[in-house]
Amino acid sequence: MLSVDNLPLLIYLYIFAQEKLEKLLRASEAFTKDPKGMETLWKMVEDRMYSLEPQERQLGLGDHGISTYFSANCTLEDAELIQKFLDSKSISAYNTRLFKTQDKGSRAKYEVRLASVSKEGSADGSSDLSNLLGQFEFEGHEIQVTRGDYYPLLLRVRENLEKAKVYASNENQRKMLEEYGRSFQEGSIQAHKEGSKHWVEDKGPIVESYIGFIESYRDPFGSRGEFEGFVAVVNKSVSARFAQLVSAAEKLIASLPWPSSYEKDSFLRPDFTSLDVVTFSGSGIPAGINIPNYDDIRQSVGFKNVSLGNVLSVSSATEREKLTFLCEGDKDVFNKYRGPSFEVQVGLHELLGHGSGKLFVQDEKGAFNFDKDSVINPETGEHVKSWYKPGETWDSKFSTIASTYEECRAECVGLYLCVNEEVLRIFGHEAQEAQDILYVNWLNMVRAGLMGLEYYTPETGKWRQAHMQARFVILRVLLEAKEDFVTITQKVGADGLPDAQVSLDRTKIMSVGRPAIQQFLQRLQVYKSTADVDSGREMYDGYSKVTDEDPYKFLTLRDIVIKRKEERKLFVQINTRLAGDNVEVLRYDNNPPGMILSVLQRFSNDEEELERSMLELSSSDAFYWEKQDSR
Repeated sequence: MLSVDNLPLLIYLYIFAQEKLEKLLRASEAFTKDPKGMETLWKMVEDRMYSLEPQERQLGLGDHGISTYFSANCTLEDAELIQKFLDSKSISAYNTRLFKTQDKGSRAKYEVRLASVSKEGSADGSSDLSNLLGQFEFEGHEIQVTRGDYYPLLLRVRENLEKAKVYASNENQRKMLEEYGRSFQEGSIQAHKEGSKHWVEDKGPIVESYIGFIESYRDPFGSRGEFEGFVAVVNKSVSARFAQLVSAAEKLIASLPWPSSYEKDSFLRPDFTSLDVVTFSGSGIPAGINIPNYDDIRQSVGFKNVSLGNVLSVSSATEREKLTFLCEGDKDVFNKYRGPSFEVQVGLHELLGHGSGKLFVQDEKGAFNFDKDSVINPETGEHVKSWYKPGETWDSKFSTIASTYEECRAECVGLYLCVNEEVLRIFGHEAQEAQDILYVNWLNMVRAGLMGLEYYTPETGKWRQAHMQARFVILRVLLEAKEDFVTITQKVGADGLPDAQVSLDRTKIMSVGRPAIQQFLQRLQVYKSTADVDSGREMYDGYSKVTDEDPYKFLTLRDIVIKRKEERKLFVQINTRLAGDNVEVLRYDNNPPGMILSVLQRFSNDEEELERSMLELSSSDAFYWEKQDSR
């Protein structure tokens, strides 16, 4: 996985011709220290770093892309088969990778690897993995469940979590760290869930942190989590506003457009804080988070909402002249209120979007968490006919569309509720300013839907980013509302090149826009609650289509978006170090050299150990990646 930290370094490397980069590496101090190890690494990556083969330009399975969550010979059918197996054993896919080790006729062999410090073999008798490791027969195939994946790196994580326990402020924090350590030691998602419960119960800490296999955006199948972690400090003044939103949450949730039976039995009041990020490690830095992602914990214990304030401030820093696809009349109000409106949207998206809605579930004993004899599907007028069976989860059931579908649902909740005067007052906006805030929020959403076309790949018909697909779907829903509520026009720009402009009639937000979102949002929730994958996928895939066979000619618009795309923002993160008994903050310039220096100083004491760990991991996987070239 590539983190946001090392992306500019890779950009620098790509501007060198391959042979020049090799000369640079061979002249480096690292090569002098370990010529054999560096030579091995270079041989593994030299061709693929510069490859622009279609399969290697995007995440996907089989011939449709590349992913290190799966061996190169795994297809979508393999992923579906193994997900059924995992569901049958109640094994979470979050911390797994899948390798097809043999494919002969109708019988295949697979290895499911769990990330852990402990190596292959049976788990301790006390572990929830005791009966889940080993060899199994499933639908005529042989499946081996092992553990020990990523053990060199997870060993270091576990050791440092153990050291962190000394500084825990309370028993919840101590147990949280203990369970995280056990999870990474054994490969147990159940232990991570226990740690997450303690994290949820640790109310109002000054320093907030979370770590684990969390978001499934980068898994082509949608059920494996990317390892990430963050440390942040609470912004108390901004958090006070979010606390008011939490207080109003029950009333606001009751106004959402689905029957009360489709909502959780009781609202579990979460922490909702604004954080300033100290460090966020992962492939990207979000503006807000609603975690943990375990639905059973969300519905029985609760969750936390986090708005990352210093990320929001960077994201909304847009100069007027760089604003694309807006008419001149909208640019001043957009520039003025984009930041505040995005804060409102993030707050509603996380707390009331991801925090709302109920999943209808049947447990292992056959009991239901809803009255299936009385709950009516408002889409059909009939009794509910489908639900989540034992072992099934939202991610496993909706798989490839789960992430983007859920992000779309949360974004729609934000749009639907941002017109509420009480919500706007909570965030400090009244009168004309409040009206401008909600207008910019809706306008920002449709502009983002147009700009999201950058993340669609015409060659495969696939979307590469969950949030961008979600915003495009919302754009399509609002265009479908007609009455010239949203319009997109193609034109010639001031530079003489093709351009486009998106407009939204602010006088029709309540009369046209909100009813369209209301109807769509109910359908999203009903299909999610009832595990109606077929209906949900048909609807969502329909809105996700990008063709030139409609009046808006989205493929042509995509070409315009690509040619006018904005420069990607860099998030340069600070470092901290001890200076005696004091903590010293190291800051860097907001440019690529500053980011590179930030990464170098973050790992300055760990270079050799990290290098050995990465070499060991790369060597263990090499066979499966080589198969990709020899098929």
